Amino acid sequence: MQRTIILTALSLAFLLVQTTIIPHIAVGTIVPDLLLIWIVYLAFTRGQATSTTAGFFLGVLFDAISGGDSMLGLSALTKTIAGFLAGYAYSDNKIPQNLSGIQFPLLLIAVSLVHNLLYFLIFLQGSDITWNGAIIFYGIPATVYTAAMALIPMFVFARHYRT
Repeated sequence: MQRTIILTALSLAFLLVQTTIIPHIAVGTIVPDLLLIWIVYLAFTRGQATSTTAGFFLGVLFDAISGGDSMLGLSALTKTIAGFLAGYAYSDNKIPQNLSGIQFPLLLIAVSLVHNLLYFLIFLQGSDITWNGAIIFYGIPATVYTAAMALIPMFVFARHYRT
């Protein structure tokens, strides 16, 4: 019960940081997705059910907080799918190795690519941007920026687990 409260508090803290601080480090219109990094972390440490559930609730809350910036439910859909896919990497006896090794950013890249492709292909429907344009100008840059941000926790875990 206490662990659930801590994870919920951390999830809400990451949501707050994503909606208040992260937009200030945008490169053009591209921002890293701190919530997605958290969801992949939960997938590695807690498994598929936790990461899928966290993806849904964080996506709903993000949509509600961001208001008119996105379609209500789109972040919930894409983050739920991301949590579900990332959950396949869960291995109870390899948590330290997965978090401190290259597995963490590689899985994040794969999951982020799927997440961003789905998000931008749906979000940009009806706009002048083509599918290829959505992938090239939004999906891939957002994936790269998120993966670069994921190197920070990877190095922290590598230092923590290997000393």
